[in-house]
Amino acid sequence: MAVSVDEAVSTGPARDHTPSARRLGGRGRSVLEVALLTVLAVVMLFPVLWMIETSIKENRDVYAIPAKFFGFKVTLDHFKDVFAASGGGRSALSVSFLNSIVVAGVSTALATVLGVPAAWAYSRFSVKAKKDQLFFILSTRFMPPVVVVIPIFLMYRQVGLIDNKLGLILIYTAFNVPFTIWMMKGFVDEVPAEYEDAAMLDGYTRLQAFWKFTLPLLLPGIAATAVFALIFSWNEFVFAIFLTSSDSVRTAPPAIAGLIGGTTVDWGLVAAASVVFALPVLVFAYLVRKHLVAGVTLGAVRR
Repeated sequence: MAVSVDEAVSTGPARDHTPSARRLGGRGRSVLEVALLTVLAVVMLFPVLWMIETSIKENRDVYAIPAKFFGFKVTLDHFKDVFAASGGGRSALSVSFLNSIVVAGVSTALATVLGVPAAWAYSRFSVKAKKDQLFFILSTRFMPPVVVVIPIFLMYRQVGLIDNKLGLILIYTAFNVPFTIWMMKGFVDEVPAEYEDAAMLDGYTRLQAFWKFTLPLLLPGIAATAVFALIFSWNEFVFAIFLTSSDSVRTAPPAIAGLIGGTTVDWGLVAAASVVFALPVLVFAYLVRKHLVAGVTLGAVRR
């Protein structure tokens, strides 16, 4: 018996032959993954949320037993105490925050200005013992700051850089330059050198070709590198506490740590200072978020 084409080819919707158990298993696995990720996020973010809650609680609610997660009176007095002294004028914490902004910002800018051209040179030129030099540069980051703080303290005492913001800027720059070179060299390697060769054929010098054509393509990498360098300078504690002694020079990390001690601790003030201390880096990362995402993913796919 002959079979027509219309009878042989069904025009109805295709049936899903996937076993129902497999579909249910995939859906159940997705639900389980979301649940686990939610629990992990809550565990990781709970200290941050508790810090924020503590910063806006009154002292009686901070020390309440059992602890109050909800139903407490909101106050901003702790944030006021961070910036204003009890007798009027600026508080010591506000001065330390300003010092951190100056020290971290200048050291990050210097590390970027010095590290980006150095990374470009290592990427583009044939340098004798290049791998050995790069390893030596990276090896300066092998030692934790606490190992070298005493020799640096002795050197700084001889040249008069103890309790000086310039001293902190120089040491933070020295620690960030090797990191900047290694980070940026990977980004420079991803930019084809043919761009610069074509620009030089058009009459540009090598430096002009780098400035006009290569540098704009490196902005995502520079943003990512600057964020990490800023985080190191902003959070650094060992050098800040050993190389400074006065409130007019001390940065925020040792200043906040100095709030903890004695017979009583104003945890509301500590929490408020910690919230204020965390904001500048978050704001900076938010402002460069587009370049940051592109920078951390640059080079993930090899050509």
